[in-house]
Amino acid sequence: MTVTRRLLGAAGSLAGAFLLVSGFLFLVPGDPLDLLLGEQASAVDRDALRSAMGLDLPWHQQLWAFARDFATFRLRSSVPPFRDQVWPQIARALPQTLLLTGAALALALCIALPAGTAAAARRGRALDAGATAGAVAFAALPRFWLGPMLVVLFALRLKWLPVSGSGSLAHLLLPAATLGLPLAGFLTRITRGAVADALAEDHVRTARAKGLSERAVVLRHALPGALVPLLTVLGLELGALLGGAVVTEKVFGWPGMGTLLVTSIERRDYNTVRAVVLVATSIYVVVNALADAAVAAVDPRARER
Repeated sequence: MTVTRRLLGAAGSLAGAFLLVSGFLFLVPGDPLDLLLGEQASAVDRDALRSAMGLDLPWHQQLWAFARDFATFRLRSSVPPFRDQVWPQIARALPQTLLLTGAALALALCIALPAGTAAAARRGRALDAGATAGAVAFAALPRFWLGPMLVVLFALRLKWLPVSGSGSLAHLLLPAATLGLPLAGFLTRITRGAVADALAEDHVRTARAKGLSERAVVLRHALPGALVPLLTVLGLELGALLGGAVVTEKVFGWPGMGTLLVTSIERRDYNTVRAVVLVATSIYVVVNALADAAVAAVDPRARER
């Protein structure tokens, strides 16, 4: 029954994302033919291109044609010359986005776990105040500002890293930091609160009464209990990472899904826009399911529920 509910929920999420993005595309002001042909094109040319793009069909027929081609992997670009297959473009861009978001998530966890744990273990002291202030500052950094500032500092002034592009670890560092540092600030606060709550549990006080060192108490008894809320938040934060990747990839010329999405919007390639949104939604649904499974593996009470 649980699996059935999850499958229905995933199908509902995909259908909702599909209808939502399609509705926004239908509401975009202006005629895409003006961008492709110019306002001076003849009525014959405009009618021919409108028919070739399928824009003369009712909206429900347009959506059905997209869903059919998307599901059968025959989806093509909706702008001339109509030869570009959409799935190969996604297959090239998706690994780049997964690499970037994975590196950003790893960076965020490497900062948040030790900083949040140390702050909770030393509540009310200077380390706690410093970690909390730093977490708030990082979490408040807008990515559209942080990315250019990192470029100015590390690429233009210090000349340590390339400005844009991909293909090496040096190209990955700045976009991963742009995505990961704000997330690290947010996760540091979550980790601090979760570890602080775990330190107040009865089993942790029992561990202290047995004479265990404070380090062992925190790492072996408090931190595992704090993983449950952290895993839940991580699943939800994937959407923020994917959303932030759109701006970050464009800033750094990273050839991922965000760049493909922005380029497709600029070209009025509605088929590719819908496909990218659906793939991103699918990833979000899958990762949240994995996060729920991880929570159930860590917390026996979640398995019972």
